[in-house]
Amino acid sequence: MYKSLDPPKRRIWGRKFAAGLLISPALFWLLLFFLIPLGILLIYSFCQPDTSAPRGVSWYFTFDNYLKVLNPKWSSEPEFVDLKPIFVRSIWLAIVNTAICLIIGYPMAYYISRRSPGVKNILLILVILPFWTNFLVRTYAWIIILREGGVVNTILTGSGLIKEPLQLILTKKAVIIGLVYGYLPFMILPLYASIEKVNPSLLEVAYDLGANRFQAFLRVMLPLTVPGIVAGSILVFVPTLGAYITPDMLGGAKVMMIGNLIRGQYVTMRNWPFGSALSFILLVVVLAVLFLYSKYGIEEK
Repeated sequence: MYKSLDPPKRRIWGRKFAAGLLISPALFWLLLFFLIPLGILLIYSFCQPDTSAPRGVSWYFTFDNYLKVLNPKWSSEPEFVDLKPIFVRSIWLAIVNTAICLIIGYPMAYYISRRSPGVKNILLILVILPFWTNFLVRTYAWIIILREGGVVNTILTGSGLIKEPLQLILTKKAVIIGLVYGYLPFMILPLYASIEKVNPSLLEVAYDLGANRFQAFLRVMLPLTVPGIVAGSILVFVPTLGAYITPDMLGGAKVMMIGNLIRGQYVTMRNWPFGSALSFILLVVVLAVLFLYSKYGIEEK
């Protein structure tokens, strides 16, 4: 069949075959380490937990795991934890973390983009420098800083501003601080890339036309950097929604998020089917956010 094709069609088919060979390792990796495990997880989500079974799972098909999440009254099993506050708290913390990272990250990205090349490179290295250390180690550092005898309370009590140490650890504020610290670079880098592409002469034109600095920023700089804002918000919101290390270490049981609930089902409760159902519901929420971004997001020209 290949020999019967015309020479132009042969070249097209040859290029397609070569392209297929080039992407085949990536496709194999995606199939082996992503799609197959995801399929196994999907099968588990429709099973029932059974501690007497060899794998702790009864291979009996049921929708009960999803019904417990959507509405516990529909489930045949009594619900042992109220899921609604956990989901609401997770989404709220993700929104708050995204907003704070945007408020802090935009001025930092703007400042970096307007420096000289040498200073700019140094500042960018400082932004990505935390990634050179394990995230778990960095979270432990915040425990040392925020605990009762930590750095913050030591400074405040030593200076006489407070008499008793403040309860900073195991609170929602500590979780927000840890989340902002962990995901702020994911906001700064897309914003920097977007601001860097804006021609400074556009702001000068706005000044010549009578606009002040605030008006020039609001009507020129901000609209041109909306793609960076959207991209940074997605990069911060999505991983924050599934975070579990920071809430677990800085918030404890008082600030449980979806990631902590899923981890508890696998590790503590040994309820893999329910944990799999929670994982898939979280995956659907993330995919919905990404779909809305791809459909209604502003493409950068």
